[in-house]
Amino acid sequence: MSVIDKLQNVFNQLNANNLHLLKEIYADNASFEDPAHRIYGINNLTNYFSNLYSNIGSCKFIFNSTTVADKTAFLEWNMHLTHPKLNKGKVVIVSGISKIIFDEKIVYHRDYFDLGEMLYEQLPYLGAIIRQIKKRLGQ
Repeated sequence: MSVIDKLQNVFNQLNANNLHLLKEIYADNASFEDPAHRIYGINNLTNYFSNLYSNIGSCKFIFNSTTVADKTAFLEWNMHLTHPKLNKGKVVIVSGISKIIFDEKIVYHRDYFDLGEMLYEQLPYLGAIIRQIKKRLGQ
């Protein structure tokens, strides 16, 4: 199984009780970035996911397409997330793309997604304001 296949499998079974799976796919010195964080090292990454999974209800990824060239991959995905404080606990769907650089394991992982779509638009009062601004920008 390729590193990218393993990544997809791990992310769709990952939860607060099996974070040890991260060590199977990430190098000890891996770096991870998303719109809100920059994390270096597998131990810090494991701690990040531990905090993340202690707060969410569920998180599932639908991988739509994958492109691999040499030791770099791009994955297009939709994340289906539930969190008690977002969207009244209902599913939030966020589209994104990950850039992965790997050797035997992943050494670099960067997620690109709209943080506003995932977070700010789901908050009770702020979300309505942001949606109104987006609507006006589209006119």
